Amino acid sequence: MIVRILLADDHTIILDGLCSLLGKNQDFKVVGRASDGMSAVRLAASLSPDIVIMDVSMPGLNGIDAARRILAENPKTKIIALSMHNDGRYISAALKSGAMGYILKESAFEELIAAIRTVMKGQCYLSASIAAVVIKDYIRHLEKTESGVFSVLTPREREVLQALSEGLSTKEIASRLGVSIKTVETYRSQIMEKLDIHSIAELTKYAIREGITSL
Repeated sequence: MIVRILLADDHTIILDGLCSLLGKNQDFKVVGRASDGMSAVRLAASLSPDIVIMDVSMPGLNGIDAARRILAENPKTKIIALSMHNDGRYISAALKSGAMGYILKESAFEELIAAIRTVMKGQCYLSASIAAVVIKDYIRHLEKTESGVFSVLTPREREVLQALSEGLSTKEIASRLGVSIKTVETYRSQIMEKLDIHSIAELTKYAIREGITSL
């Protein structure tokens, strides 16, 4: 199957270059070119391309909002964002808009080919350097929003929680951890307060649910 591609970029030299390079591949056909976001939306509506390769920063209507409009009208169209920005904000906005690929303009042409083939399979494609940024942002986001046991409790509190859920007494936990009984009792109080759970039975259920221990 020949992949029908719409190109959108406000730099003529980039459009010419992409047209020339893609035209050398018999699996691809450039069906249209747009130099601004609104033109990209109109052409996508009339041409129904398989893929739109679109610059993130364009006059009139930026590529991110243009992607939203294109996908609202034709959800089957795949969007690959092409950008000079490797900032997490741009990447996140592009992916939230529905783009399935994000390629830096500095990338080799072979990477764009790989992106097209990957996206046509229904999979996402990110430049290697972009993937690292996305992972870092994702981890940072989790640290801010997670409410699970691994973010709520300290490592020592998790140890005490596991021991409690496994049926160990306060004395046994103190011996296992090499701390005083009073310290274990303090940890238990902190755990219950943080989790708003006030019985060993409920703590045990919580520990099993969170993967701290098993049945």
